[in-house]
Formats: sequence, structure tokens, C-alpha cells
Amino acid sequence: MQMGGEMKMSVSSIVSKDGKREVYVLFSEGERSAEGRLSDYKIIHQKGFSQEEAEALRDYMKQEKDAILQMAKKVNVMNAFLNG
Repeated sequence: MQMGGEMKMSVSSIVSKDGKREVYVLFSEGERSAEGRLSDYKIIHQKGFSQEEAEALRDYMKQEKDAILQMAKKVNVMNAFLNG
């Protein structure tokens, strides 16, 4: 995957949606961004990434699911809101 800048990844806290627990992952690089859903490794919104790059982001979420879940468990929503 060709990157023109620094890729950043943000992870949501674990949220409940329709009775299911979900984690969202935001990838950003300059003007480009993509939001993924961890439960099904789906990119639900993207701007500026090619199809191949979006597939690579899906693969990354799949490979790093356990690490991403650990990050999500550590997210303190109020702390992030007040200090972000």
C-alpha cells in the first residue's frame, strides 16, 4: 500500500448497537479517511483510498483484531471528550 503521509488509526470504545457490541476503527492519512467496523471487518465509509487500499485496511483489522479490542477496552470516553 503506497502511503503519502503518516497513517493514523483511532479506535472507538466498545459500543452497543442493536444489542451487539461493536468497535469502530478510523484510519486517516492527510485528506484520506476510512471507517471500519471490527465485527465483520467491513469498511463502512471511505474517502480517497483505492479499492486495494481499502482491502488492505480490512485485512489489517482482521489480523490485528485482538490488539484493536484491547485498545477499545482502554478507551475512556469521558476522558477523551474532556481532554481531546
